[in-house]
Amino acid sequence: MPTKRRTPTDQQSTAGKARLTTMSPEARKAVASAGAAARWAKADPDRANLPTAEFGSDDRPVVIGSLQLPCYVLSDERRVLSAGGFQSALNIAQGGSMKAGMSRLELFASGKLISPFIDNDLADRVRNPIHFITPSGKLAYGYEAETLVMLCESVLAARAAKALQPQQAQIAHQCELIMRGLARVGIVGMVDEATGYQTVRSRDALGKILEQFIAKELQPWAHTFPDEYYDNIFRLRGLNYPGDTVKRPQYFGHLTNDIIYRRLAPGVLEELKRSTPKTATGKAKTQLHRRLTPDLGHPKLREHLASVVTVMKLSDKYDDFKRKLDRVHPRYDRMLEIDLSDADAENGL
Repeated sequence: MPTKRRTPTDQQSTAGKARLTTMSPEARKAVASAGAAARWAKADPDRANLPTAEFGSDDRPVVIGSLQLPCYVLSDERRVLSAGGFQSALNIAQGGSMKAGMSRLELFASGKLISPFIDNDLADRVRNPIHFITPSGKLAYGYEAETLVMLCESVLAARAAKALQPQQAQIAHQCELIMRGLARVGIVGMVDEATGYQTVRSRDALGKILEQFIAKELQPWAHTFPDEYYDNIFRLRGLNYPGDTVKRPQYFGHLTNDIIYRRLAPGVLEELKRSTPKTATGKAKTQLHRRLTPDLGHPKLREHLASVVTVMKLSDKYDDFKRKLDRVHPRYDRMLEIDLSDADAENGL
């Protein structure tokens, strides 16, 4: 039998395979990812413009109790959760819906009962999932990690207002379990840990957060803290609310630092104290919130206040409120252990 002649292509393939055997697993994964991306770009030029996931894989998910959510960090530093893991965490069925072009998650979020509790930003996030390329070269889509927390807050607000249908109670239950282990910015740290991104995260990450939150100039005064906030603090502390005066116990300032500013974003309270003008005795001349930026800091403060007031209304005593608040909005100067086994036991799971 005549010997088959090897073509240049065969020789290149053999050399390529030999080279792969000498590479580390990480290097082989990078080569495979680049090759897949190149093939897709040739087949569909639009895919060449998709962001790539530089960290994360299906076998390194964020773990919340019994839930596992595949997660990734994209080349533009967005942290995303896979759409499948996102919907599974909320007990929402996979696949399309009865309405063409809408996922079941979008169908749920756009429903008449829940939509009044979902703001435009969240609705836009749900309608426009992020398409990206995974490290293994696959095409995938998902949602920014914060979106999970935002949606859970909306669902729990709808449940508190008794606006959900009976069949949606299981979704609200899942949201409650998730919120016990997550906070809006805390989820970012969990994704970084699960993907290994925390080892290369830029050192000025905290500085970037503070730059977004803290304004360089003092902002005009605007009524920010709702009366409900102080009304509930008085109630939870066992005090009568004085409706005829704005004077409040001096230690309420310390309570607000703990309840609000230490849970708003990492380092925000310290920077607000440092940058707010002071009297000769060291007392702040104006309210801390007037140093927050109008485009991010102030909206986040109002959003956080609304969530805190909801937790207050669901609490009977101050200690009860603090326990719930620590679950929903942990302080950034403390570590929170995520253990849902007790919560599962309490709910018969």
